[in-house]
Amino acid sequence: MEANKVLMGIALGIVIVLVVSIIQTFEISSIKREISRVTGSVTKQIDTSGFTENEKMNYEMHGTIPTRYQTSSGSTNPQTQMVGGC
Repeated sequence: MEANKVLMGIALGIVIVLVVSIIQTFEISSIKREISRVTGSVTKQIDTSGFTENEKMNYEMHGTIPTRYQTSSGSTNPQTQMVGGC
């Protein structure tokens, strides 16, 4: 009799954890969709296909854009803005 109560308690605990996990999965995916919707229109991706391997590394690690891709118009161009870095 006592063993049945313990097993029922364990089963109930597992069901509760499972339900909470499923709910949180949907909530997290909803939050991710909202973040990508909001930031997707604001951020601009830089095409790194013309970069050398060293330039790609510098861009990924430090946010440095090669000077041949920068314009003299200042920081209004998204390619001249520093991204990432330390």
